[in-house]
Amino acid sequence: MRQTARALLLLPALALPVMAVPGMPALAQGPTAAAPAGPAGATNGIVAVINGDIVTRGDVDGRRRLFALNAGLPASPEVLERLTPQVTRLLVDERLRLQDVQRRRIPVTDTDIAQAVAELERRNNLQAGGLVAQLRRAGVEPRVLYDQLRVQIGWARLLRQILGPQAQPSDEEVAEQIALQRARVGQPEFLVSEIFIPVDDPAEEAEVRRFVDEVVSQLRRGVPFPVAATQFSQAQTALQGGDLGWVGLEALDQDVARIVGQMPPGAISNAIPVPGGFQIVALRQRREVGRDLATMLTLRQAFFPFASPLNPQEPTAQQVAVVERARALAASARSCEAVDQAARAAGSGRDPDPGPVRLEGVQPPALRQLIGGLAPGRASQPVIAPDGVAIIMVCTRETRNQAEVTPEVARQQLLRDRVELLSRQLQRDLRRRAQIEMRS
Repeated sequence: MRQTARALLLLPALALPVMAVPGMPALAQGPTAAAPAGPAGATNGIVAVINGDIVTRGDVDGRRRLFALNAGLPASPEVLERLTPQVTRLLVDERLRLQDVQRRRIPVTDTDIAQAVAELERRNNLQAGGLVAQLRRAGVEPRVLYDQLRVQIGWARLLRQILGPQAQPSDEEVAEQIALQRARVGQPEFLVSEIFIPVDDPAEEAEVRRFVDEVVSQLRRGVPFPVAATQFSQAQTALQGGDLGWVGLEALDQDVARIVGQMPPGAISNAIPVPGGFQIVALRQRREVGRDLATMLTLRQAFFPFASPLNPQEPTAQQVAVVERARALAASARSCEAVDQAARAAGSGRDPDPGPVRLEGVQPPALRQLIGGLAPGRASQPVIAPDGVAIIMVCTRETRNQAEVTPEVARQQLLRDRVELLSRQLQRDLRRRAQIEMRS
């Protein structure tokens, strides 16, 4: 069962895992240095013509820089050049998707884009307008992100429209899915992420393979898997950073299942040939079906920022005052509502509610030990970091079997499989019918 949560939690040095929001890439924290953009002619040149629409070198450059920012990579000429083949192919496929969205008159309004951007800012603890500023510091025009969000939102709506009534699995189908899962209790299952790259023309297989191998290389150089999946995967799971959720080996392609069954948690596969293209998988965890007891918490956090980075040997008067304010809250707060109010009064821009948190997944271990030792309704001592001080309170604590398949989980599994199958079929059909001219 997937966790759901909202926002980054508390301090850069003491952060809980960031949960993906559908349709949204997660931005790396901190600016990425911008490389020179080059002469105007280099950005206006045509890279591809797709059914009469063009992709320019400027389009490719903007998306390369956006990926570098997301992945926390330096936007050096060498890094940007390495990204060119992947980004070019991605933009061609996105243009095909956007053309189909427009042909079917699927609305994606400026309000939709603004709401998506606001959600990104909230997830990344940015003030309103902070995301645009961060993009421009990295040499990325905001339009690049807006265009990507427009395609993702429109494509998801198009698939739901085509599915129609099938987007709502029947009660009988849900019951059958639950029965199948219960029959597998005790068998192994795997928490998997995927990147799927299609091969639309057998003549292009070698070129696509080089592209996929480069993505694997980037992942092993430290690019976060969800970032690469969001940017490059043509599976619908790209909207969730490639997250397939918990699956049994029988739900995977035979060759993928054989490799996943041998992978240790944390490993990333090489390119795996599958029907229609190549797949890269990451194994995050493994467990037995129906058996996964977890301690689930709800929390509140109040963060009080420093006006300047902390020097522990010479704290400023403002920093001393902030620490004392946090200590006073820790001594007086008797409810999560009090911590919530203090957090909002502090005006740090950090969400006081991180959503449901699995204690066993909290990193680093020191933070897990701190939170694990808190009784509900009791505030922590101040947690001091270079940029501020945090107070944490546990609101509720309960033990749940996270592996239990609820009707809602079964319904989401069925819908995910249907959407994915339709997305791959439709993308393949769009490619097959399209007139695509690539230019050097």
